[in-house]
Amino acid sequence: MRESNGGTPHAIVGNSDKTQQVLRNIERVAQGKWPVLILGETGTGKELAARSIHAEGAEGPFVTIDCSSLVGPLMESELFGHAKGSFTGAIGSKLGLIELANGGTAFFDEIGELPLDLQAKLLRVLQEKEFRPVGSLQSRRSDFRIVAATNRDLAKEVERGTFRRDLYYRLNVVTLRLAPLRDRKEDITALMEHFFERYGHGHRVTNEAHEALLTYDWPGNVRELENCVQQMVAINSGPLLHIADLPSPIQNFLNARRAQSMVMAAGAGAVGYSMAPMPKPPGRALIADGGYLSDAPILPLIEMERQAILRALDFTKGDRGVAAHLLGIGRTTLYRKLKEYQVAV
Repeated sequence: MRESNGGTPHAIVGNSDKTQQVLRNIERVAQGKWPVLILGETGTGKELAARSIHAEGAEGPFVTIDCSSLVGPLMESELFGHAKGSFTGAIGSKLGLIELANGGTAFFDEIGELPLDLQAKLLRVLQEKEFRPVGSLQSRRSDFRIVAATNRDLAKEVERGTFRRDLYYRLNVVTLRLAPLRDRKEDITALMEHFFERYGHGHRVTNEAHEALLTYDWPGNVRELENCVQQMVAINSGPLLHIADLPSPIQNFLNARRAQSMVMAAGAGAVGYSMAPMPKPPGRALIADGGYLSDAPILPLIEMERQAILRALDFTKGDRGVAAHLLGIGRTTLYRKLKEYQVAV
C-alpha cells in the first residue's frame, strides 16, 4: 500500500471524517501493547488496520492467524505447534503460530470463528504467556501483542454461549470500529485513485462512470472496490474506462435504478395525461380507453404497470428483452402483459 506521511508501509487510504478518526485512534493505541479488537464488515480493511497498528509501534514479527481456517484435528497444532511423534504424520517437531509471534503482534482474524476449546487455551496464553505444544510435556513462553478482528457481534455471541465472556473482556480493551464504505463514500475517489495507481497503466474513469461508482452501495466494501478496479484494468486496455466497462454487479444496480425511475416517471407522467371530462365521484380515478382523469390523486396499479411497460419499450426502442430486464420481469411475463393490455410494439 502507499506509504503514509510518516513512512508507514501500510497506510489506510481515505479522507472522510470516519477514516481520519480511525487513523488518529491507530496512532494513539500503537505505542502501547494493549489488546485491540477491530470490528467491521467483511472487506472494510481490518487486517490493514491491524498491520498499521503493528507498523506504527511494534517490533518483531506480524503473524496472521485466520481463525476461520483453523478446522479439523490439526488446528491446535497450527496454533501451538507439536512435538515429534505426537500424532500420526508428525515426523518432526513444528513451531506454532503463537510461538512465531513472540516479540511481535499476533493478529487473530475472524476471532469469532475460534472454537470454544481453543478459546480457553488462548485465554491461558494471554494470561500466563505460556503454552504447551501438542504432545509435549514442557511449557514454552510467548509474549506478543494480540490484535483481534471480527465481523460478528461478539457481545451477542457471548450471550449465546458461543464465545467465552472472560476472553471477550480480555480482548475488548481497545475497540476500533471500521465503517462500511457505503457510510464513507467520500473515500471512494481516493481509493479508486490508489487502486488505479497500483494496478492500472494510466487508466481512469469517465465522469459518468465515476458518478455511478459513487452511487453504488458496495456491499463488499473496499475489497469489492479493489476487485472492481482489477476487473476493469484486466479486460480494458483503456486508458479511459466508461460506464459500460463497470463490472456486472454495478451494471445490475444501475439497471435496477433506471427501472425504478421509469416506474416512478410513469406514475408522475400519468398525472399530466388528460382525456375528455367524465363525471366521477370525488377522489376516484376513472379508466376508459387507456386514459384517466388528470386530477385523480391515485392511479390504479394496473394503469401504473401499463405505463411503466410502455415507457420501458419506448426507452429501449422496442427491444422487449432489454425492457423486461429493466422492469425486473421475465420476457414471457412481458409478452403476456402486452397481450393483456393489447399493446402492439
